[in-house]
Amino acid sequence: MGDPAGIGPEICVRSLARKETYSLCKPLVVGDAKIISLAIDLLKLDQPLSVNAIADVKEAKFEHGTIDVYDLDLIDLDTFKFGEVQVQCGNAAFQYVRKAIELAMADEVDGTCTAPLNKEAIHLAGHNYDGHTEIYATFTNTKKYAMLLADGPMRVIHVSTHVSLREACDRCKKERIIEVYELIDDACRQFGIDNPHIAIAGLNPHCSENGLFGWEEAKEIIPAVEELKARGFNVEGPVPPDSVFAKAKSGKYDGVVAQYHDQGHIPLKVVGFNWDAATGKMLPQKGVNITLGLPIIRVSVDHGTAFDVAGKGVAAEDALISSIEYATKMAITRRQRLA
Repeated sequence: MGDPAGIGPEICVRSLARKETYSLCKPLVVGDAKIISLAIDLLKLDQPLSVNAIADVKEAKFEHGTIDVYDLDLIDLDTFKFGEVQVQCGNAAFQYVRKAIELAMADEVDGTCTAPLNKEAIHLAGHNYDGHTEIYATFTNTKKYAMLLADGPMRVIHVSTHVSLREACDRCKKERIIEVYELIDDACRQFGIDNPHIAIAGLNPHCSENGLFGWEEAKEIIPAVEELKARGFNVEGPVPPDSVFAKAKSGKYDGVVAQYHDQGHIPLKVVGFNWDAATGKMLPQKGVNITLGLPIIRVSVDHGTAFDVAGKGVAAEDALISSIEYATKMAITRRQRLA
């Protein structure tokens, strides 16, 4: 359920208040039952909801109207406050993720969706990870993984993410480009796309203009594209980064390999994040973040804890619903592959 002080508990409750969610899957919240109860009370939804606190997946009811919570009971309500960075919340958010990974690795659940955590809070609690992705990689012992962002027809994977721009240029290597391409190709197939058409973005302006503005295209990106084509992939590139995302938004490509964090994140968020000037609020968004390369399924909302509105009952669940839909598609495909 993410950081208890953020909007995670609220969007979990709103998502599970929808009867349609139970037609997709058997949802189970990993978190604190008392925080979910608190979120139910503050939302004041039309239909009554109850909480079933459990200590084993077998105890879940999976019935609409009852929210099953794998209860870790880590929060002291006497000191708890919505919208604040707190050590107990950072530790709780970390432990929820660890438990979700544990359940998935043991095949007790088919996939996991994560609500947002707060990096400052988990660091204050002594858990020094950049975020969910690194936690999942550590506790699944995964060495090769990548972040995929998706919002409607836009699907973007990254050669590198949380490193300096200077280091990102150094990480633009043929082997890594091929690695992440294979991950996004496989992910698109899990989403039901046959023979996905995927573009690889250039690193430099105009893909370096034949070496005028850099050498990475010639030495790393073009050789990666040529090898992928020789292996039968439906790949195009390098495509200039100032035009590839406009084409992807229009449906020309099923996915894009971005060379670094901001190259992929900025266009994705321009498409998916919309500010309402009249109300002074961000409109609901549906973007998701999928960690590829793991032995288990992990899909996350592509927004933060929103401490400024947490506890006010106004957070929208659209991105979590999208996460559940993506995770369900991936779980079904995984079952079919194993059958």
